[in-house]
Amino acid sequence: MQQFSITSNDADQRLDKFLKKLFPNATLGFLYKLNRKGNIKIITTEEKKIKKNNEYKLQLWEKVQVFLSDTDIEDLRATIPLQKKATISEKLLPTDIIFEDEALLIVNKNPNQNVHPADHKSQEVSLIEQAQDYLGDQYSSLTFKPSLIHRIDRDTSGIVMIAKDKHVLMKLSEDFRKKNSIQKTYFTLCVWKFSRSSGSITKKLKRIENAHNENKVQVSEWWKEAITHFKVLREHTLQLPQGEQIISEVEVTIETGRMHQIRVHMAAIGTPVLWDNTYGNKWLNHYFFKHFWLTRQMLHAWKIEFFHPQIKKKLSLEAKLKADMLKLIKKIKE
Repeated sequence: MQQFSITSNDADQRLDKFLKKLFPNATLGFLYKLNRKGNIKIITTEEKKIKKNNEYKLQLWEKVQVFLSDTDIEDLRATIPLQKKATISEKLLPTDIIFEDEALLIVNKNPNQNVHPADHKSQEVSLIEQAQDYLGDQYSSLTFKPSLIHRIDRDTSGIVMIAKDKHVLMKLSEDFRKKNSIQKTYFTLCVWKFSRSSGSITKKLKRIENAHNENKVQVSEWWKEAITHFKVLREHTLQLPQGEQIISEVEVTIETGRMHQIRVHMAAIGTPVLWDNTYGNKWLNHYFFKHFWLTRQMLHAWKIEFFHPQIKKKLSLEAKLKADMLKLIKKIKE
């Protein structure tokens, strides 16, 4: 028999869901059978040992007793693959941490990094693995590890929010889904001149599942609503072999969070994100790779405003532009 104590990150969930997370290698049928036969007991905060049905909501500081051998429990709890550990060069840097408290870790993600684990064959450490390595087991529980609240593309840099607390994760994830009390602002460099200094793009977007020889996201007037607001901050003129080229610094906010929304909308009005390898201009991408060594789209999750559900306070945070973007801006100003 083994006994498991319920902490705040394990509480308020159904017994069967808790057991399934605790024993990922067990089927629900097996777990239901264990409970039916009395192999699962709950010790309440009043120290009473009782049997509960599968729908029972576990309470803080209760204990769950599982009457199986240690070997069986170890086999049911084993998870493969194990989380990758960050090497010294892959560690989360203090300079990339924007904000941290008991409930949240907010980082300035580097470009060319996945926020979650990619293909199992990849040896790259993702941002969430990097964050979990940084936090250690301090905020983990029997069924919860620090988790992503939202995501950004691999090549996009900037703000990513990670929850250390299950209840904060649920609340802020819901706020993102409902666009409630959260305002994200992006910074991007776009090619060609905008027809106006500010405006809104409302073209509907369609996501193509299992796309092969076509873009994964396309403009489609019969699909999902997508709203993007932009404001041109500065314009720079470059002399290229084919003539003058305008590069615009642009502030972008979004009301909807469709896949690749900013990139598709910018391309749709004729001002694609610089070095967007999917929706951008191929010739310009090649030129900027050859002469400026660009290897990713110039898009950065710049600012965020949100209501912190634990401290009951509105926060406004900003992520500094990454070195490759700053270097490019400096060069095109010269």
